[in-house]
Amino acid sequence: MLRKRFVVATASAAAGLALLSACSGGTEATSPAVAPAAAVAGAGGNAPGAKGETKVAVAEAGDLGQVLVDKDGFTLYRFDKDSAKPPKSNCDGDCAKAWPPVLADGDVRIEGVDQALVGELTRADGRKQVTVGGWALYRYAKDARAGETKGQGVGSTWYAANAKGGKAGQAAKEAPAEQKAEGATKLVASNVDGIGPAIVDKDGFTLYMFTKDKKNKQPTCNGDCAKAWPPVLAEGDVQLEGIDSKLLGTVKRADGTTQVTVGGWAVYRYAKDANAGEANGHGVGGTWFVIEPAGCKSTAPVKNKAAQSGNAAPKKEDGAPAEAGGSEYGY
Repeated sequence: MLRKRFVVATASAAAGLALLSACSGGTEATSPAVAPAAAVAGAGGNAPGAKGETKVAVAEAGDLGQVLVDKDGFTLYRFDKDSAKPPKSNCDGDCAKAWPPVLADGDVRIEGVDQALVGELTRADGRKQVTVGGWALYRYAKDARAGETKGQGVGSTWYAANAKGGKAGQAAKEAPAEQKAEGATKLVASNVDGIGPAIVDKDGFTLYMFTKDKKNKQPTCNGDCAKAWPPVLAEGDVQLEGIDSKLLGTVKRADGTTQVTVGGWAVYRYAKDANAGEANGHGVGGTWFVIEPAGCKSTAPVKNKAAQSGNAAPKKEDGAPAEAGGSEYGY
């Protein structure tokens, strides 16, 4: 139960609211219509939440039915990778930037929710987060206006929360088909000039693997490394074209996001590939290689020999050898 003072309105807060050979050598759609923010703020005939107050209310969100919203009318979400028994949040770091937690700041006002379902948990950083039905509540950074539900179904793990802390709409309901298709991650078997068989993303950019990672283990490329080598995250339903579905998997990253794997290897892009079809990352640091559709390292010749044999240069982050003209991360 919340240690802070909280108020539960007994009146209904919703009232008036509207396949390939073996390895060589070896979003968002239009949101459902919802009530205006002004209507949500006055749900149940109460005045808008005071400054410094955390407010959770109930509103109607089109086909999703009733959802939880904050004092400004923004939709609140729950994360399947969290735990309700016991309540625990697994969304920190970059994840929490995309999905800001609903913090128990000041008085917590709850409207249209059973008092017995309301609680709080302690996050990794020590702050308190509001829970309903044991599930931590979050906003979605890409919801630009009150009433939007762009976070529904993202990664097949994020869903608008209902008044009991469950998933809004039918229990198994996901994002609309057109939304999933637009926001989904897609991997395509292709041929890249100078490389041969390769996996590319839906925009045609070459994808890579990092030999310092281990199959089916948490990726080791984080921080500055992940800026140079952006991980391919599992957004929506991961779509495959020309790749055996048995090779597809996912792995949890240190920041709580979920990265796509092929053949057990975490998949990345390279920030210095400026155009589709480039493969400037192949051989960087002797550890980064184009990943083939069969889920293994491309054995295509490395054009930039300095990039591959930079072990004589000073070591950088994590004791990794730096290449001539840059680190093994390629920045």
